[in-house]
Amino acid sequence: MIPNILSIAGSDPSGGAGIQADLKAIAATGGYGMAAITALTAQNTRGVKGSALTDPGMVAAQIAAVREDIRIDAVKIGMLGTAAIVEAVARALEGLAAPVVLDPVMVAKGGDRLLAPEAVAALRDQLLPMATVVTPNLPEAADLLDAPAAGSRAAMEAQAEALRARGPAAVLLKGGHLAGGESPDLLCDGAGRTWLEGARHVTANTHGTGCTLSSALATEVGHGRPLAEAVARAKAYIGAAIARADDLSVGTGHGPVHHFYAFQERSA
Repeated sequence: MIPNILSIAGSDPSGGAGIQADLKAIAATGGYGMAAITALTAQNTRGVKGSALTDPGMVAAQIAAVREDIRIDAVKIGMLGTAAIVEAVARALEGLAAPVVLDPVMVAKGGDRLLAPEAVAALRDQLLPMATVVTPNLPEAADLLDAPAAGSRAAMEAQAEALRARGPAAVLLKGGHLAGGESPDLLCDGAGRTWLEGARHVTANTHGTGCTLSSALATEVGHGRPLAEAVARAKAYIGAAIARADDLSVGTGHGPVHHFYAFQERSA
């Protein structure tokens, strides 16, 4: 059965992140993608030029329209923007049995803030406890914990445990910001701690990596896979998408990863 995956996130007209990346990743990993749009952004590979947030009531209405008609096998939550939208999403998802992958999108690659500071507390209090797995990078985890960003594996373990204590069933803490040639991620769940090793690929084309990973993960759990297997498969997918990113020629800044690398021949 093809799983139906609902992404709740903002739109990126350049196609590398947000809803556009989510739908590509969902399709590439075998799911049927649906979308509730929380914001329109004007951005490209060089940065965010502007944004317009969706009315919270309309965000809730999009989710309600999907829920009343279509089976939802997993939910991915990305950019939310404000506390009001966080609260609207939390209410709109009440009673839904599907697993929830929460990607706490706070700052874009170019440094533009995508979640208002006052909304961090709402996300922490209302959505973290609803999450099957939360997928922060190191700066996002630090923001959620109001602490310095982890700079070592030991610090990552401590922060993953601290985040899990706030309510999510599991934490996938992404270690791409660590120094060195590796890009290790840490899964912390009821079974303990699992390190997922990965090589660091040297490329400027990493726009939308967090969106892509979390959407692939939502699809993998939507397939009914155990969390550890779903995480490993999603990490392998994003690793390959980054490794093949330079096959694309999109923009002059941080270009996108290659979501459909498996379906297209490598360029000469």
